[in-house]
Formats: sequence, C-alpha cells, structure tokens
Amino acid sequence: MPSDANDYWSATKHPWACILFVLPLLAIYEVGLYALGHTAPEELRNGADTWLRSALSALGVSPVYGAPLLLTVVLLAWGLLRRDSKPRDKIGVWVGMIGESAAFALLLMALAQGLWLLFVRADGLLGQASQRIALLQTNITEPGPMWGQIVSYLGAGIYEETLFRLMMFAGLVRLFAWGEHPSLWPTVLAAFASALLFAGAHHIGPGGDPFNAYVLSFRTCAGVYFAWLYQMRGFGVAVGAHAGYDVLVGLILQPG
Repeated sequence: MPSDANDYWSATKHPWACILFVLPLLAIYEVGLYALGHTAPEELRNGADTWLRSALSALGVSPVYGAPLLLTVVLLAWGLLRRDSKPRDKIGVWVGMIGESAAFALLLMALAQGLWLLFVRADGLLGQASQRIALLQTNITEPGPMWGQIVSYLGAGIYEETLFRLMMFAGLVRLFAWGEHPSLWPTVLAAFASALLFAGAHHIGPGGDPFNAYVLSFRTCAGVYFAWLYQMRGFGVAVGAHAGYDVLVGLILQPG
C-alpha cells in the first residue's frame, strides 16, 4: 500500500504511523497491569495475548517479556520493510488516528445494537438482558477493578489485531491473490475467513466461551468490520477501534 507523506488518509496506513500509534498502547497495557498492583496480572489478559504467552511458555520463553518483545520485533520488522516515505506530520497523524479510532468504536457499538435488535426478531428467546450482554461482550474479562479492566481491554485490541488482521488477514489476501479470482475477491474471501477464525477462536480450549450462535455471528461480523478497517484505514486505526470498543462496552457494563 503506497503512502504519501503529505496525505493523511494514506499516511495512517503507513507502518511507521501504525507503530508510533500502537507501541504507546502496548506500553500502557504491559506496564499498567503490574503498576495497578493486581496480584495476578495474567487474570486480566485475554484472547490472542493469552494464546501467545502460553505458546512462548511451552517453548521455554518468559511470557512476561517474550510476548511484548516478539510483538515489538514484528512491528519494527514490518516498519523496516516500508521505511521509505514516512509521514511528515507525525503528531497530526497520531491525533487524527485517535479521533478515527473513537469514531469507529462508536460506530461498532451502534452496529452491535442493530444486530441485537435483528437477532431479537429472529429469535424471541434472545430478548433477555443476559443474552444482550453476551452479544456485546466480545473480549470482556471477568468483573474486577475498573482501571485494571480498561487496561486489559487494550491487550485484546493490540494482540488480536496483530494476529487476525496484520498477520492472518493480510497473509490470506496474498494467498488468495495467487488464484485467478477478480481483484476484489481475495480481499473479500480473506476478510470472511479471518473473521470466522477470529470468532471461532474465542470458543476453543478450556478457557473458551460456551458456544452461542448469536455471539459467534456477531464476532464474525466484528471480524469483517475490523478487516475492513485494516484495509481502508490501516492497522493502527483497527487496533484503536478494537480497544476503544472493548473499553466502551466495559464502561457501560461495568457493575456499579
């Protein structure tokens, strides 16, 4: 994806703009879980972060330092591949990405409400508050201190977008592009395939959520939404919108 340093809409998709946007969030997440004094920070981790740390631990690598270091190396390697034509107005791009992330998080909240109403009409049994909460909560962890929960939501946005969009979606686009599909089809197929994997992964393993067709459907739609964001607005905005959505849901559904 070529970028023009003078064009904000292209600059947000440049790897270095994304790195400068995501690394501070990663630092807040990694340091914040310990700085908040939680006795077991691993209890506030979720999604791809937990999967990555489990894999590193099985390989004998410290999950505490290995996961953020590996993610940082992946992002910097990505940036080195596109070290040309870096955005000039870094502060302006960074501020704009914050605004876009908030706007797209709010849009996903509105879409979630619309999907809930659609599911209610499709199945009258869904008209229970508990089912509505289950639909909205795509990555929310168990109840706990509000600030600890908010910090933990950043991890889902960072690690899951790295795995399912930066690596999986982008990789599938290139894989499907090898075929004889029209130019748009590799992107569409990759978006739905990565979204299904994103949704299904939350129901796998001993720590996975109980299967719920409505929640799986919503997560699949959310996965397509984040793939669209990644393709159109870049990795950084997708991370910000994902984390922002989780924070918004967490604040709305936080007990008390």
